[in-house]
Amino acid sequence: MKVKFKYGIRTYSGKLDELVFSSYRKGKICIARQFVYPRITAHNNEIGSIGKNLGILWAGGSDAFKTELAMYAKLNATENVPADQWASNAYALWVQVMHKWAADNDDVDLKTLTYEDFVVTGTAISTVKDCVLSGYLKPVTGYDTMTAAF
Repeated sequence: MKVKFKYGIRTYSGKLDELVFSSYRKGKICIARQFVYPRITAHNNEIGSIGKNLGILWAGGSDAFKTELAMYAKLNATENVPADQWASNAYALWVQVMHKWAADNDDVDLKTLTYEDFVVTGTAISTVKDCVLSGYLKPVTGYDTMTAAF
């Protein structure tokens, strides 16, 4: 339905209560529709279980590794990420590394991976230096000194 606002407001974009407002024709027309919650699919559940398991693994990691990965993230933001893009933080980089590593190793299932299994099979990504040397992270200045184990 076409919407007309009071008090000089021409248009609005976003969600309010049970309506979604959309702006069209450079702010000259505003249309509202009822918000419909999207269906939850099997893929949503799979992504959720992977994310939950990766969060548990991250919580079990060493503080020294997390500190070095945070230092890497700051260096990566200045050396490898363009100024007009958001840079990933340490946790986001670690999740990206885990997904790339799992894609390269068919026997790794991120939904069921335990900390003990990761310590045994994850030697290619056990330190920031190993992640860079394995090609899962881009090189930054001083990455070769980042050797704290996960």
